[in-house]
Order: sequence, then structure tokens, then C-alpha cells
Amino acid sequence: MTQKIPDELLAQFSELLTAKTGLSFAPKRWPELARGIAAAARDLGCDNAVQCAQRLLASPLTREQIEILASHLTVGETYFFREKKSLAALEDHILPELICDRRRKGHQLRIWSAGCASGEEAYSLAILLQRLIPDLDNWHLHLLATDINPRFLQKAIKGLYGKWSFRDTPPELIEKFFAPRERRWEILPRLKRLVNFAYLNLAEDPYPSLVNQTNAMDLILCRNVLMYFSPAQARRVLENLARALVDGGWLIVSTTEASILRFSPLTVVNFRDVTVYRKDPGSACQPETGTFHPTIKPAARLPEQIPARLDLPVQDQLPAGSGWTPVAVAEAPAPAPESEAGQNSPAERIEEMVRFARNSADQGDLAAALSWCEQAVAADRLNPAWHYLRAAILQEQEAFAEAILSLRKAIYLDQGFVMAHFALGNLALRQADKRAARKHFHNVLALLENHQPEEALPESEGITAGRLEEIVNSTMTMRKLGERYARVS
Repeated sequence: MTQKIPDELLAQFSELLTAKTGLSFAPKRWPELARGIAAAARDLGCDNAVQCAQRLLASPLTREQIEILASHLTVGETYFFREKKSLAALEDHILPELICDRRRKGHQLRIWSAGCASGEEAYSLAILLQRLIPDLDNWHLHLLATDINPRFLQKAIKGLYGKWSFRDTPPELIEKFFAPRERRWEILPRLKRLVNFAYLNLAEDPYPSLVNQTNAMDLILCRNVLMYFSPAQARRVLENLARALVDGGWLIVSTTEASILRFSPLTVVNFRDVTVYRKDPGSACQPETGTFHPTIKPAARLPEQIPARLDLPVQDQLPAGSGWTPVAVAEAPAPAPESEAGQNSPAERIEEMVRFARNSADQGDLAAALSWCEQAVAADRLNPAWHYLRAAILQEQEAFAEAILSLRKAIYLDQGFVMAHFALGNLALRQADKRAARKHFHNVLALLENHQPEEALPESEGITAGRLEEIVNSTMTMRKLGERYARVS
């Protein structure tokens, strides 16, 4: 007979889950929570559900434990072309307007499927874009799909689906965009390449952010996700999603979640039988000014040749005999005094350039963002932070070769620049180079040994060393890049 979990224990566990994942289980849903804990107990190495709940409450949850719990407590029930009324509004109104406008402004389109589960929604969007944009190969398309459940993401990356995922899909679309394989159907490679799947916890991770490319979105779909959150957490998620949109950007939630947006700063837009939300210029959800994180610049000259092999172990990355000593991030020097009354100092002017660069990137004006950033680099070219910021902007422009070069410069200036190594790993994944990605991520994990888990990393927008370790481990598992890493205490 299954051992019953006491209500007091369920209440404590529900509070812990809400704090760490945003998932909310009111008392009426405690039976569902108890079933989820019982199902997760074996995967977590526990004999029964009570022991499992007690053990997890006794110490901070690890990322692996959160992932296992998420896989048993979130349904992930989805299928291709779900909620046809919303998709009709997308196909007939929202996307045509966006495509027409973006065709005049650089052929760039940014879309985010937040809480993508096993990927059917993201691939549905890819198919829709393929049908609506004949010259899609000439566009800079950023189609991001994120979820808290790596098991779902593994399935999404594989892109292989059974009949149940196509229960409301026209047969002609299956024949055109999928290939039969082992009694299932696989999304065609050209569509698979359009979607960037990534791990993201809407309750804990920063967004909008250049670090995870959740900024400057034209369209966000967050359907059947908010209903899992507490009302307070759902409001925080909505505020962040609203800030992640550019002016005129759109947010789509499921019809059952519309009541959560009653007090949203977004404008309600009604199409036939469906309600969506839009961010107006001057709304109360404008992106916040980016936090300025200065770093000490080395008193040395940047060499003309940057090392090309940054997939080597950290200690082997600098050329022999270069005389170059990597610098560690340190406390910023005191601001220089104003040169004249009413005028900013050089350091303050550079800080202003960086702020303008971040704000421009948040609003999707990448040309302006790059221009401001390059002015900051020119004024202070030995500061690795500015090369890192330049790389983030270039990556959004899909100028991957230039982005990699900027990251190499940042690492040459500061060998211990963790976020630059992490960015190189993500770029290697974008280019399907698993070998290079594995080495970059191992470099990240090695460098994180020098940081306390609770320490916020420079240029990470608040991500701690412990959180980045969890993200890297999840990414490596999801992408099958190697064994998980455990910090040696």
C-alpha cells in the first residue's frame, strides 16, 4: 500500500517548489502533487514518497532534482497546430504585419516559444514561417524555444514524433514537412535548423537578457504555462515577458489563461474568437536600463594575432612566449573626477555608450546597439567586457565569425572570463560543432571551481556560479555532450 504524505509535508514541499520553479500546487491539487512525488521517488533514489519529500526538504534542491521533479509534475501535453484560433490570428493578421514591417527593416524576426515542452509548438511556428516567407533563407530568424524540462527538450531536439502529436494536423502538411521514420515522422532538417532549443527556468533565470537571447522579441507564445504558477509568480513572469517584447510586439497565451492578464500593462487586441496582447510604445513595461558591470583593464597592449584555438584546456589557450598575463576580474577603480564642470569623465562617457548599446539591443535596434558598443570598444579596447557585449550583439545579427573573434579577444584579455567561454560553447552548438561545444563547456566548469556557488558572475546579468553550473550540466545532458559534472566540495 502506498504511504500517504501528510498534509503538513505537502504544504512545505509546495512552498519549496513555488520558490524554486514557480510551479504552484494549491491544497486542492495536493493529491496531484503527491502522485508526482511518488512517481519521482525512484528516479531520485528514494524508497517511498514520504522519504523523498523529507530528503528534498532537508537540503537545497539541485538542478538534477528540479529537472526530475519537473518531468513528473508538468504535463507537457501538446501537439502540432494546437489552438487553431490563435494560429489563425497569427497566420492571417499578426505574422503578415510583422513580416511586412521587418522586410523593410533588415529582414529580422525574433520569436520565442516559452514553455515549449517537446517542441510541437516551435516546429508549428517554423512551418508557418516557411509558408509565409518564400525567401526565408535571406532572413535573420531567431526562433527560440525554452523549457524547464530537459527530457522534453531532448525529444524536441530529436524532432521525431508519433501519431498522437499529429491528431489535428492536415495530412498534406505532414507529407510536406516531415519524413517517415520507424513508424514515426521526423521534422525535415531545414525546419529543425530554424529552432534554437534551450533550457530556461521562467521562475529563476534572467529575462529579457542578451545572455540567453530573450531580449527584443517580436512575438512571444507562452501558452498553458502560466496556469502552473502562483498568481504572484505569474504576474512576475508576465512583467518580464512584457519587457522582453519590442514596441509593437505581441504576446499570446492560452484562452484559459486570459484572466491572469487582466492587470497586464499590455493592450488587449481582439480577433475573431481569440484575444491576444500587444506592447504599445511608451507602455509601463519598457526595458530596464542594463546594469553596468565594469572590469579592470590590463596594463598591456592587445596583440594583433588572437589565438585561434580556444577549444583547448584553459591553461593551454595562451601562446607560448607571448609575455601575456591574463587578468582576473577585480573591483572597479574609483571613478575619475570630472574634467570640467558639467562634463562627464571619459569613464562615464564609456558607461553611457554601453548603456545606450544595451537599451538599443533590448529594443531590437541592433545596428544602433553595435555602433554604440563599437564606440565603447574604441575608447577602451582593453576592457574584455565590451568585446563580450559586442559578441552578443553580433550573434543576434548572425555574424557568428565576428562574434567568435570578439569572444576570443575577451578571453585573451581575461582568461577567466566565464561568460565568454560559455558564449563560445553556445555558438559552437549553433554551428552544430559538438566537439568544440563540449570543450568550451568543460572550460566553463573548470573555471567555476574558482567561484563560490552563490557568487554572481561578471557580465552575467545576475547569474550565479552555481546556477551557471546547473545550466551547463543541463545543456550538456540535453545535447548529449557528455557526463554531468559534480562540483568537488
